[in-house]
Amino acid sequence: MIDAPVTARSSFASVPVNLVAAALFATLMAVSTRYGYHRDELYFRLLGEQPATGYFDTPPLTPMVAKLSIALFGDNVVALRVVPALAVAVTVVLLALVCRELGGTRGAQVLTSVSIAVSSMALIAGHMLLTLTLDLPLWAAAILFMCKAIGTDGTGDGRWWLAFGAVVGVATYNRQLIALLVFGIAVGILVAGPRSVLSSKWLWLGALLALVIALPNLLYQSANDWPQAQMASALDLDDGEENRIMFGPLQFGLLGFGSVLAVVGLVSLWRRRTFRFFVIAYPVACAATVYSGGRADYVVGFLMALCAAGCVPTATWMTTIVRRTVVVLGLVATAVVSVPLGLPVLPVSALDDLPIGELNETAPESIGWKRFAEQIGDVASTISAPDRVSTIVLAENYGQAGAVDRWSDELDLPPVYSGHNELWWRASPEEHITTVIIATDSARVQRLFHTCERRATVDDGVGSWNEEQGKPILLCHGPVRTWAELWPELRHYS
Repeated sequence: MIDAPVTARSSFASVPVNLVAAALFATLMAVSTRYGYHRDELYFRLLGEQPATGYFDTPPLTPMVAKLSIALFGDNVVALRVVPALAVAVTVVLLALVCRELGGTRGAQVLTSVSIAVSSMALIAGHMLLTLTLDLPLWAAAILFMCKAIGTDGTGDGRWWLAFGAVVGVATYNRQLIALLVFGIAVGILVAGPRSVLSSKWLWLGALLALVIALPNLLYQSANDWPQAQMASALDLDDGEENRIMFGPLQFGLLGFGSVLAVVGLVSLWRRRTFRFFVIAYPVACAATVYSGGRADYVVGFLMALCAAGCVPTATWMTTIVRRTVVVLGLVATAVVSVPLGLPVLPVSALDDLPIGELNETAPESIGWKRFAEQIGDVASTISAPDRVSTIVLAENYGQAGAVDRWSDELDLPPVYSGHNELWWRASPEEHITTVIIATDSARVQRLFHTCERRATVDDGVGSWNEEQGKPILLCHGPVRTWAELWPELRHYS
């Protein structure tokens, strides 16, 4: 594909791009009730019940969104999925605008919007409330404002660095991964230019604004011994090696045909001195992610922007029926794979016949949570009324804790505690607690009680999908030491 000369900026293809975004939003909302809550959604709902300036394993933005969504739309799974669907629809529009800033024609802008909308990454992130979800529009907005500040020929409006800084500052309240974008861009500009932007007062004012906005979050991290760094180490130990192995292949799988367009974008931007830095920024961010054991989706914001850049020459290249057919078939093939992979459109039973859960772990982790809470309730119902006052549910992980909390009132469940991540810091059992319901196959945990009796087995009722499936539900009595002594042994990060 040959780069076309960059001419005057085209008008924005607002109608077709907005139609693509609206169709994506409608599709996501249409399937929002399928399967059920994801374990992360249950956790963010639980954290949002007690708003804070920060949590051990996540900044406050996503739990805050969960709380506001429930306040506005009700305490149900659909409520939590309005913002994700809207966020991804907005991302589609923002990336079409990025394409326009890079010299893309109206056709290139539409191609960008469709390429992003049919990707499995957009569908997964738009279907449920994940930290990834809010990263997408924040990264897209930051990249758009950066493009405006630099300009197609290096003579952009530097005042856009203020908008860039504001978005970067806000993004730190979702995940600190925005640092990958900033670090990559900084290295890219230092290596490949345009170094003239470094003399712009607006760049440094934007950096100062980002720091001011992010400061409360940074102070929280500093005051609590940098918990995000501790979590990163824990995640590296858990999944780091697998993430490193899969990082490369997943860079091509996250967007489907959009990843091919991203390769075109890399070549295209390298040929343009003004934006050559972005070609360096991307591998720098990838290297930092691989080194730390992070997941491939940590840099998907870069990949989406490269896709938008690739659509600029691709739209010009599509001058014949054969070429247009190649692109259309690529997009159709992506949609055919992405829709059943990223959205719950198939019956739950199909997960037994297709490798959907292996490719998209969010699918099986959206099944069976109410059934889990009901089984906990069944065990709790066997405990006499006098003993209920000294009974708790000890959740092995935040998914279990979130499920018990979600249906606590409806099923009359005991209070729930957990040693997992932020929940360990939130509260520990009082010393009068003598009876514990826990779903675990950990012998180490069982040894913390004088007796543990198996009362049930976790069964989601539809198949062995959720990772809780098959765990024994135990009724344990008599902690072997005081809870103050036991609680540190129950702390774990993952």
